[in-house]
Amino acid sequence: MLNERLQILVSTDQRRRLEREAQRRGTSVASVIRDAVDAQLGGVSDEDRRAALEEIRAMRAPFLTPEEINRIVEEEREAEVDKTIRRAQR
Repeated sequence: MLNERLQILVSTDQRRRLEREAQRRGTSVASVIRDAVDAQLGGVSDEDRRAALEEIRAMRAPFLTPEEINRIVEEEREAEVDKTIRRAQR
């Protein structure tokens, strides 16, 4: 999750290069900078990944299958379409 704001100054040339790279990737300049920081300084540590995995494994909630999620989404879409049609017929 992104929750820290950072303000930096770069040269005109650096900004141009960042913008070109962002355009090439089809992403934002901020994303290019985050990727460069991770590449230079390392991303999420193995220890953090293992801890996250253990937290996920410890979850004991009833989870829906992808099929159940797709069915619910489709039902909601149909309900919205029906509601829109009823409103239009008034």
